[in-house]
Amino acid sequence: MHEDPVLSPEQRLARAQRVARLWDGVIRIPGTPFAIGLDPLLGLIPGAGDALAAGVSGWLVLEAARLGAPASTLVRMLTNVAIDALIGAIPVAGDVFDFAWKANLKNVALLERHLAEPVAARRAGRGWLLAVGVVLVLLAAGAITLAVLTVRALFRRG
Repeated sequence: MHEDPVLSPEQRLARAQRVARLWDGVIRIPGTPFAIGLDPLLGLIPGAGDALAAGVSGWLVLEAARLGAPASTLVRMLTNVAIDALIGAIPVAGDVFDFAWKANLKNVALLERHLAEPVAARRAGRGWLLAVGVVLVLLAAGAITLAVLTVRALFRRG
């Protein structure tokens, strides 16, 4: 992978941390332990806001790959991004979800864990990959079942 010759891995991590904080938690809500970032605010702009947020989240995943994060960590990160993008795209409910789901901060925490303890992160990631695989198989089976039932209902005589 191409690495930025100007920035050290520590500087790249610091940049990823700043971006995640900006998008997920730069504005403290007074009197509460909660903070929001640009992600939920821009998510209020239909389509464009969510697309921009997904692009920033995607950049964080690419940065993790450049820093040597294993496939298992990248899959977890992409899962966080997918959840954010899919649910965040639902009008109103997705906007509320965006205030609570901090995909970028979660992803930076995964990257920090990998960089601090690469072997432990890789071991934990294998279990996550297995769980994702099982869920994908179950979702595929459910989708096939739903499709078959729908076709049967459409062509049933009666």
